[in-house]
Amino acid sequence: MPNANEVSPSALSQVQHRAVSELLRVSPVADDLARRFQDAGFGLALVGGSVRDALLGRLGNDLDFTTDARPEDVLKIVRPWADAVWEVGIAFGTVGVQKDARVGDTDQRFQIEVTTYRSEAYDRTSRKPEVSYGNSIEEDLVRRDFTVNAMAVALPQKEFIDPHGGLEDLSARVLRTPSTPEESFSDDPLRMLRAARFAAQLDFEVAPDVVTAMKAMSGRIEIVSAERVRDELNKLALSAHPRKGLALLVDSGLADRVLPELPALRLESDEHHRHKDVYEHSLTVLEQAIDLEGDGPDLVLRLAALLHDIGKPRTRRFEQDGRVSFHHHEVVGAKMVKKRLTALKYSNDLVKDVSRLVELHLRFHGYGTGEWTDSAVRRYVRDAGPLLDRLHKLTRSDCTTRNKRKASALSRAYDGLEERIAQLQEQEELDAIRPDLDGNQIMEILDVGPGPVIGAAYTFLLELRLENGPMGHDAAVAALKEWWATQKATQG
Repeated sequence: MPNANEVSPSALSQVQHRAVSELLRVSPVADDLARRFQDAGFGLALVGGSVRDALLGRLGNDLDFTTDARPEDVLKIVRPWADAVWEVGIAFGTVGVQKDARVGDTDQRFQIEVTTYRSEAYDRTSRKPEVSYGNSIEEDLVRRDFTVNAMAVALPQKEFIDPHGGLEDLSARVLRTPSTPEESFSDDPLRMLRAARFAAQLDFEVAPDVVTAMKAMSGRIEIVSAERVRDELNKLALSAHPRKGLALLVDSGLADRVLPELPALRLESDEHHRHKDVYEHSLTVLEQAIDLEGDGPDLVLRLAALLHDIGKPRTRRFEQDGRVSFHHHEVVGAKMVKKRLTALKYSNDLVKDVSRLVELHLRFHGYGTGEWTDSAVRRYVRDAGPLLDRLHKLTRSDCTTRNKRKASALSRAYDGLEERIAQLQEQEELDAIRPDLDGNQIMEILDVGPGPVIGAAYTFLLELRLENGPMGHDAAVAALKEWWATQKATQG
């Protein structure tokens, strides 16, 4: 392996002690694998995000390696050693490996990727990178996205390789590219989104020349597939500091290409003039929704919080009294969310859930501040369905007023709604509201076969159930017969 780049002992001493313990933990697996490559005449190095995370003291069990061995040679080496092997990424030079190992006193599972030294670039029309293999680790590292991901540790000798000053940039918490930003983004335009994603994940700043290149080259992102864009947006949205990454996407012009509804919000003033604009309000709602997450990052909730007001630009009206209104922006916004997320190749279930939350996010305010009727509570729970908990969080997050008295009043009002829901749930099965008679019973009672009338009868009974609560079998039969008599009289 090549010699390590010269790095001052003082620079290394700031982070190396964290890396040593991290690397020692994975050494039983990493060193064992490295010796197998060495015995076969190849080199192996821990690389990229794994080295970065080791230096940050946060290395997990997902390990990335690079090697001069070609993929077919990698397969020969790892198959006798691994517990499972995947060839999904082999067209790009990557072999996936699972290895279960005893580390210290615990059994651990490692997910490993071994990638042949490579370089990759887009041409002006391709939506997929062209891959060519390299012959040196320096050649491999220079094609990496950022200097903090362009460090390696040659194994098993533990030789630190940092030809582009990644350690210094890691200490400074800055994102720079190993080559010029223009060369890097021309090779793979997705790296512009990755800059925003890493800024959000690591809370790093992006170097000014990198930001300048992102602004100048933002149009190049359009040759990248929707799936790759979506995956980066997901990682950004699920990060610890999504506002930072989203702001960079908007300021650089990338959001105009991949999520244009977001920067469009900057033009719209909030109807209550509580915020600089709806864009800032949306970012605040996102942050407040994150604060309410209980079981880790929730992509559906975060996307709904970010996009809940995207219908406002299309529905803005200037009223005669000087106010600005956005009537039905939740309905328009839900349709816009569905269209955008579908274009980004999100799953049907996620598209459905996010758009539904956007559609329902104002429902609470529609009931005013008065006492909620049992019927209103049932309909609220029925319409939210399995999204009820997320709707609670989204509705609470949507309050960003600086007026503490108003914020407190809204919070108390929603506390009251949740208490009413809990009370009714003790009395009724609110989570699965259905009529007191099913379709088969309706057909038997009315002595009719399947058809539109059964659906109409079912809807009638469901409305009764929502309005009055459980009726019981006999009362439901009587109501159904009365409804049926009215229907026949009307038709006659």
